[in-house]
Amino acid sequence: MKNKLILILISCFLLSLTSCVEGPVIATIGDPAPNFSLVDRKGKTWTLANLKGQVVFINFWATWCPPCREEMPSMQKLYDTLPKDKFKMLAILNKDDPALADIFADKLGITFPILDDQINAVGPKYGLTGLPETLIIDKKGIVREKIIGATEWDSPDMINLINKYINQ
Repeated sequence: MKNKLILILISCFLLSLTSCVEGPVIATIGDPAPNFSLVDRKGKTWTLANLKGQVVFINFWATWCPPCREEMPSMQKLYDTLPKDKFKMLAILNKDDPALADIFADKLGITFPILDDQINAVGPKYGLTGLPETLIIDKKGIVREKIIGATEWDSPDMINLINKYINQ
């Protein structure tokens, strides 16, 4: 009887520990963006927490994704349009060959940073469901927008949307 009581107490203790453990943090509109550090294709490490004070555009993509490839020229135009001291664009290459991304970027004249996430370490933190997906993080590090699918980023509506956060 004593052994059963000890077993029950241990079981209750272990159950109480597991109920206190939180699940993984997933990016939610209105909440702080999960931090990450990734290296871009030129060797620079980008840490999201270091970009507070700027609006951050995070785009998950892959070279094998036709809609991703289609939206890249408009992303470059948006990047060229907005002030570099107030806006950062980070294209996160998701589970893809970085050498192919380099070829693709060179062919299109892409100048914004392409971060390497071959192992998909960041995608789950952002609730990635497919490609492309883009998140807009405000100056305080709060997720403000999540756009699923390809977009014409250089359209007046998208430029106005991002400028709204830049001007806050």
